[in-house]
Amino acid sequence: MAKRIWNSTPKKDGYRMPGEYEAQERIWMIWPERGDVWRNGALPAQRAFAEVAEAISRFEPVTMLASDGQYENCRAMCPPEIAVLELSSDDAWARDVGPSFLVDGKGGLRACDWTFNAWGGLVDGLYFPWDKDDRTAEKICELAGADSYRTEGFVLEGGSFHVDGEGTALTTEMCLLSPGRNPSLTKTEIEEKLKEYLNLEKVLWLPDGIDPEETNGHVDDVACFARPGEVVCIWTENPYHPFYEAAHKAYRALETMTDARGRRLKVHKLCCPKRPVRIGENFQLQVSGTAKPRKAGELCIASYANFLLVNGGVIVPQYGDENDALALSQLQAIFPERKVVGVDTREIVYGGGNIHCITQQQPRRAGGTAAEAAASPESSI
Repeated sequence: MAKRIWNSTPKKDGYRMPGEYEAQERIWMIWPERGDVWRNGALPAQRAFAEVAEAISRFEPVTMLASDGQYENCRAMCPPEIAVLELSSDDAWARDVGPSFLVDGKGGLRACDWTFNAWGGLVDGLYFPWDKDDRTAEKICELAGADSYRTEGFVLEGGSFHVDGEGTALTTEMCLLSPGRNPSLTKTEIEEKLKEYLNLEKVLWLPDGIDPEETNGHVDDVACFARPGEVVCIWTENPYHPFYEAAHKAYRALETMTDARGRRLKVHKLCCPKRPVRIGENFQLQVSGTAKPRKAGELCIASYANFLLVNGGVIVPQYGDENDALALSQLQAIFPERKVVGVDTREIVYGGGNIHCITQQQPRRAGGTAAEAAASPESSI
C-alpha cells in the first residue's frame, strides 16, 4: 500500500523528477464528461481524448481513468490496448490533478501530491468544488504503488512547470505568483518549495504565459525542455497575433538564461497557429453555476508547445490550421530521434487545455540521468 510522506522532502530522500524526455513506463489520462466544460455533452471531447490515447499507445501503455457513470462508454470508445480503470474526479486534467512522479536512480518510485484548487480557488478558480480532483493524485499513487509527498496547503499544478531532470525547472511568474494560489508565500519561498520537492538547484522564471484567464499562465503552453540545455519556445512574427508579446518576452528571457549546470540555453522556435482559435457561435454548454462560463468569440489557448514527449515519439496538437504541417516539421527537426505524430485537438482546446494538460507521464523505475535513459519505443511493462 502506498503511503503519504509528511515529514521529509524528495530532495532530502534523494528523489528527483525526471525530464519528460527520459524513459517512461506509462501515461495516465482522465476521461472527460462535464457538460459545463465540454460542449455537446462532452462527446466530441471524448473522441479527441480517445484519439490522443490511441496515438500515445503506439509508443507506450496508457491508463484511462473514468467515473462509474462513464466507464462503459469510455471502454467502448477507447481502443482495447488502453487500460480503463474506475476513478471519480471533478474533471479531466491529469497533468494538473495527477501526481508528479519521482525516481531515485535505484529502482524507487515516489511522487509529489500537490494541493489543487482548480487554478485559483475562490479567487479565480475555474470550477467548484474541486475536492475529488484534489484526491486524484493520491489515488493514482495507490494504483502505481508510489509513496507520495503531500504538500498540504501549497498549491501547484503539473502544467505550471517543466524540469530538465538535472536540477533546473522552468515556470512563469504570472502563474506561480497569482493571488489564488499561495498568496502568503514570497517568490523566494515558492522557489525553495520547488527546489525541495522537485530536487532542483535552479528555477528559471519567465514573465508571462498566454492564458491569464484559464490557468493564469501555465508554462507548458509557452516553453519546455527538449533535452538538457535546450528548450522549445513558441514564436510568431505577426505583431497582431494574440500570443506575440508573451512569445517574444519568453524567447528574449530564455536566450539570456543558463541552467543548473551552467549551460547557456539553446532556444528552438516553434510556430503558433496562423489563425487564432476561438469558440464558435453555436458552442453549446450546460449552464451549471459551478464552472466558469465560456462565450462565443472567446480566444482559445491553441499552442503547438502543449505537446507530449513519449518513448520514441512526440504527440502534437493540430488545429486544422495553415501552420499545422510547419509545426510538425519544426518539431521533427528538434527531435530527429523521435516520430512526430499530430492529433486534431480542437475539441480539447475548446475546454481550456491540450495534449500536455490531459496527460501525466510515469517514468521508468530504473532511474539514471537523462543522457543514460535513452528513449525507446518499447515499454518495460
